[in-house]
Amino acid sequence: LKTQGIKTPTPIQMSAIPNAFKGRDLIGRSQTGTGKTLAYLLPVIQRVETDKAMTQVLIMTPTRELAKQVFDVMRPFAIECGVDGADIIGGRTIENQLQKLKRDPHVIIGTPGRLLDHIRRKSLDLSNVKTVILDEADQMLANGFREDIEALIDETPKKRQLLLFSATMPDDAKRLARKYMHHPAFLDVAEKATASTVEQRIYETTLPRKFKLLVRHLTEMNPYMAVVFTNTREEAHELAGKLQEETDFIVDEIHGDMSQSQRNQVIREFEKARIQVLVASDIAARGLDVEGITHVFNYGIPRNLEYYIHRIGRTGRAGTKGIAITYATPEDGFLLRKLEKSIEETITRYDEKGNVRRVKAGKPKKKVVTPGMYKPTKKKEHKALGHKGRNMRQKRKKEKK
Repeated sequence: LKTQGIKTPTPIQMSAIPNAFKGRDLIGRSQTGTGKTLAYLLPVIQRVETDKAMTQVLIMTPTRELAKQVFDVMRPFAIECGVDGADIIGGRTIENQLQKLKRDPHVIIGTPGRLLDHIRRKSLDLSNVKTVILDEADQMLANGFREDIEALIDETPKKRQLLLFSATMPDDAKRLARKYMHHPAFLDVAEKATASTVEQRIYETTLPRKFKLLVRHLTEMNPYMAVVFTNTREEAHELAGKLQEETDFIVDEIHGDMSQSQRNQVIREFEKARIQVLVASDIAARGLDVEGITHVFNYGIPRNLEYYIHRIGRTGRAGTKGIAITYATPEDGFLLRKLEKSIEETITRYDEKGNVRRVKAGKPKKKVVTPGMYKPTKKKEHKALGHKGRNMRQKRKKEKK
């Protein structure tokens, strides 16, 4: 920690590390970029019995990129503590991984599909696992990995520790926790869904003018490093090509149609800041922890609104400032309202010229009483209308008496 210049723990680390050392099951919720990875890595690495050659820790992630990132974060700490680790992910040869697994690494980090493949081959033994960690559990469940996750957990001893970390906590994740956890500590250090270090903006435009507006913003803002998110891999490929033609920026793309080696190469170039604008599908919304990303552009609003939180979480990490810009067309009105409701925030809206749009409050509708509706009594109706005169009906009754 001293070598890496880490002196002060983040809130999630302060909450999680003591509980993890005690062997408690944990559910940790915190915004992306707040140090969740070290919150679980530090205690589990220190609790590994290095004199025993057997797998003691299993870490599952939704994507290969995130698994590789976690492995890279762990490596210096593992070397220092004499811990043997291996990353078991798709896109790599089985033979190479079989060699890694033969030495029974203490810590295994991988994606559910490939891990389960090794279970079926009987090349992975989880019978001595003491701790299971689900990183970004909500995303794994959203990707349909629930059965795989449960099959892998069932391969571990019943008396083991389970740590579940994520930026959001949907019902599926809670159900999984109830099934496998025993009196877990719930650590919620997220004040709101999105990080406060990210300035969020919505620019209202139309579909034909959206690309020109993106080009103008890139030119005017001149980001040090930016990620442009699209909703499909086809759109990512097409948009990257157009930006390469229309701008002077060094642009590249990353999406699911690329091989793992191609994706790794792009991420390496981006980490070295040799790529200024990276056009990405949601495969990069999680696990892309690259220093220096100053801007995130949502070329389209994600259909799965949880992706929005993870997209904009690529900037404003570890206390730095960032800007997240989302382009909205008139057809996106309903989706925008749902988005603001889900993150419990009202995002500032701008027109194409950069002027803040202020939505005027509508006039309150006059209540119309229809037959069958409750109608107030005369006395209450008088008060409701603010009538200050005397009740003439009561006056006439008194005069008759």
